[in-house]
Amino acid sequence: MILVTLAIAAGTMLVMAVILSYILGWANKTFKVEVDPKIESVLEILPGVNCGGCGYLGCSDYAVAVVTDNVPVNKCTVGGKACAASVAEIMGVEVGEMIPIRAIVHCGATISQRLQTTQYRGEKRCAAAHLVAGVQGCTFGCLGFGDCVRACNYDAIHIIEGLAVVDYKKCVGCGACSKVCPRKIITIASFNEDQIPTVACSNQDKAKDAKAVCTTACVACKACSKISDIFTITDNLSKCDYDTYTAQHYEDAVKSMEKCPTNCIHFIGKPAD
Repeated sequence: MILVTLAIAAGTMLVMAVILSYILGWANKTFKVEVDPKIESVLEILPGVNCGGCGYLGCSDYAVAVVTDNVPVNKCTVGGKACAASVAEIMGVEVGEMIPIRAIVHCGATISQRLQTTQYRGEKRCAAAHLVAGVQGCTFGCLGFGDCVRACNYDAIHIIEGLAVVDYKKCVGCGACSKVCPRKIITIASFNEDQIPTVACSNQDKAKDAKAVCTTACVACKACSKISDIFTITDNLSKCDYDTYTAQHYEDAVKSMEKCPTNCIHFIGKPAD
């Protein structure tokens, strides 16, 4: 009796498996969505890291946008010029001008240059420390616990003396470090030249308060903006217009850097060979 019952159960399962296989096969053919072969070709060219640096959720979304929406083929910062050229060939278009984008850390204060610091005993992560009042006097500066380092897939950012420092030989501008920084002091900007000037500060407090917490804080003295129109003062802070900076601004930018009373203006980018 037991054997008969087992045989019936096994037979029933077999019949059900055959029926379900047929149904799935039918559904696969009936509801199959045809994919433009160009999308698959573009996707094969893209690096597949799904970093989001192009402005899309991942490589698949970008490939679809390129083929169906005529989105520029040069938005993949990780793949670079070679990738853009290959995608352009598939699409039968010109690559267009491709200006590299890189990460910029808007803080230049090492541990020794920060004032009013306290010993932090919590979780050694920037996201956690950011929630604790009084971790350091400057509420705008780098916390230095390396959330950006862990987020970077290219070993392009490191913590040196408590400060996040970008390695411009490796940075591809994917934006992963910028996304995880709880204080939003890392941005992604255009590099029209291999080296560009930047204001290494994010403190928006008035000069007296800024100087009380950091020796390299911007004090919005306007010395830089008076020399070069690349710099403007907004919210008690000097800011650089990276989109318009070119080599012709270099001399004035150097003069601005030399005039800065707190030495918070620096040139960043790929070092000269």
